[in-house]
Amino acid sequence: MATSGHVIEIDVPDIDQWQGGTSGAEWVHVFGSGADGPVVMINALTHGNEITGAIVVDALLQCGLRPRRGSLILSFANVAAFKTFDRQNPTASRFVDEDFNRVWGRLDRGPETQEMRRARALLPFVARADLLLDLHSMSDPCPPLMLAGPLDKGVALARAIGAPLHIVRDEGHPAGRRMRDYGDFGDPASAKNALLIEVGQHWRRDSELVAKDVTARFLVQTGICEQADLPADWFQPAPPQQKLIEVTQAVASRNGNFQFSRKVAGLDVIPEAGTVLGQDDERLVTTPYDNCVLIMPALRPVKPGNTVVRLGRFVPFPN
Repeated sequence: MATSGHVIEIDVPDIDQWQGGTSGAEWVHVFGSGADGPVVMINALTHGNEITGAIVVDALLQCGLRPRRGSLILSFANVAAFKTFDRQNPTASRFVDEDFNRVWGRLDRGPETQEMRRARALLPFVARADLLLDLHSMSDPCPPLMLAGPLDKGVALARAIGAPLHIVRDEGHPAGRRMRDYGDFGDPASAKNALLIEVGQHWRRDSELVAKDVTARFLVQTGICEQADLPADWFQPAPPQQKLIEVTQAVASRNGNFQFSRKVAGLDVIPEAGTVLGQDDERLVTTPYDNCVLIMPALRPVKPGNTVVRLGRFVPFPN
């Protein structure tokens, strides 16, 4: 269905039946196995318009998946934003007051927003999780990206899952800490680990397929369930040998006035260092090295301080 220039190929799930949760917190379901094993968390709706994650978590609850060992946490994060989703204006429901995925470095401060209150409600579950998969999608068409964070342990987990093709090693965003970087997830000495998957454009059918495939692979890799416990059609063929992109810098717009000087798309590779990418007020932004990879360029205006594009390069996997 075409709406305001956007194509929405997937159905918006009705998740109202999951509001009560099983954990004492709304929209959070916790299932124990009674056997030793890790605490594994699958989170959806960090952003309210990224509905592929909600489709996956809804389907896992619908099919009654239970862990064979350890515990499983299934959560819907920013439901308040999701409830405002409108097919005629589908980008408007990303958040209510502020980006839920930028508040995780200041939970003990403010301001007091809808997203801050929800993050504090989810905090006990995020802190409890040994392994976290946060399900996201992208505003513009782009191949799926596994954001593994800055540490070797995140890259290793992404490789063990085996999909998608591109793994991104990154520090996050200047505007604030993400959930996947919270606490022990960001500690190289801790065994706790987290991944953020960008499955593709928000409302494409192939993005739903990626979300299901990566979630199924993640659940099997953690050891809390087996492949036979999950729908067979969730598993897609493994991609060719994975590639690692290391992000070296994030370009943020000072006043929200950044404009690209050339047509760009996600994972574009710019051959020559010094190539002008765009202008932010009076500042020219250029590529810092040859074969510079553009990670998730924002093709629409951004707010002051927000990331416009991240710059990276292909690197070998760590030993």
